[in-house]
Amino acid sequence: MFDACKSSMLNFAAISLPNVINMDTTKKHARYERIYLQLIELLKKSNNPLSNMATIAALLSGKMDYFFWTGFYLLQDGKLQVGPYQGSLACIDLAKDTGVCWAGINQAKTVIVDDVHAFDGHIACDSRSQSEIVIPLRNKKNEIVGVMDVDSSEKNSFDATDAYWLERIVGLIYTQ
Repeated sequence: MFDACKSSMLNFAAISLPNVINMDTTKKHARYERIYLQLIELLKKSNNPLSNMATIAALLSGKMDYFFWTGFYLLQDGKLQVGPYQGSLACIDLAKDTGVCWAGINQAKTVIVDDVHAFDGHIACDSRSQSEIVIPLRNKKNEIVGVMDVDSSEKNSFDATDAYWLERIVGLIYTQ
């Protein structure tokens, strides 16, 4: 019996999951569009930005196989502190004006880093992180209140398609 189960597990492990990194742009857009529409439905019932962030992090983490860490860092009394996330243990506080998350806040724009080890001042919360995208999070007054941070264990994981859709998804947090 054990050998039969073991054999089934090995066969299941050999099944190749779709790799979005190698997915063509049309398919990647389609996947993001499905996620976006699903999030609109899920977030209709919420008036809580933290709940929305948690839902977004969980859904993206489960649907985008190249997302190693997905979550939010929020400004709190001048500090950038971890918020809802999915993935390995996070840094609680990020040093002021250091790293990709602070770059997104200070530049007030999405930042894509193909190789985090080449980014001056990168904060390594997990050594497996190889590339990163950060999207500023704005409240209803259009003030930056934090960032969405997504890491991948592969270099060059993020592109303009990710930026476009993640910006739209982050826009759902305070509009619902």
